[in-house]
Amino acid sequence: MGPTAAGKTALALDLADALGADIISVDSAQVYRGMDIGTAKPTAEVLALHPHRLIDIRDPAQPYSAAEFRDDAIEAMRESVAAGRTPLLVGGSMLYFRVLLNGMADLPPADPTVRAAIEAQASLDGWASVHRRLAEVDPEAAARIHPTDPQRLQRALEVHILTGRTLSSFYQEQQAPAPLPCRLRWLAIAPTDRAELHRRIALRFHTMLQEGFLEEVRALHRRGDLHPALPSIRSAGYRQAWEHLEGRMGYADMVERAIMATRQLAKRQITWLRSWKELQWVGVDQDGRMGPPSGTDILQEALKRLASARI
Repeated sequence: MGPTAAGKTALALDLADALGADIISVDSAQVYRGMDIGTAKPTAEVLALHPHRLIDIRDPAQPYSAAEFRDDAIEAMRESVAAGRTPLLVGGSMLYFRVLLNGMADLPPADPTVRAAIEAQASLDGWASVHRRLAEVDPEAAARIHPTDPQRLQRALEVHILTGRTLSSFYQEQQAPAPLPCRLRWLAIAPTDRAELHRRIALRFHTMLQEGFLEEVRALHRRGDLHPALPSIRSAGYRQAWEHLEGRMGYADMVERAIMATRQLAKRQITWLRSWKELQWVGVDQDGRMGPPSGTDILQEALKRLASARI
């Protein structure tokens, strides 16, 4: 686990070789076909050597839910265990990890009309106004969801509008999930300090642009059946590029806002991780800062932590 641009994929490839592991992607954007550059999807060459499960399994026009992820991930884990291998779940979609561990509440299905109304409010007054509205009807969910997390804000408010009940009340009634095919061990990796993470995020986005990210989004835009309300197009970077292509944002503004949105995503991911039980940070220095101290062999440290967790 780890925030975006932390180096999860590189460590996962090394761990897969060392453990004889099958990599299972835990990424809510990499599930979509045709969204490669902007999601930092592994290259075709990497995937040929290290096949990843749950990548390129859905068209961007078809939303993929956390509940579907849980079913698909458990199936992939069972197949890996049956083959005598280790399932290695890798990604930064923290909701997916939580749903895998705790199961899914029996929530009402999404309603396009309600979602469009919430989107309209956000477009007019900003997502902070949606957060304030949620705080009035579900203060517990509002305290848990950051004002810059549009997808979770929208879902929490949508549930209340549809049912008159809080999202928290559904979670309280949630039944214990079916057992997983193996026990989970949690490792996380992140750069040493926030400034380094921000530098990596900016560098990676500029590299994506050089590799043809705008052309990738332009191809999606030309299809005609995709729109900004879809989870795929709401992904950080894609949303800003989409607005730029529609003439609602200049190029420089698009770059700045995409980097900022990715930084906000990383901040939310780190907040999730700091509250995660039984999580072991790989490469945390003596001052408790996240990330590898100089000279640390991250692979060997990760293997040592996994070995100690098994005892």
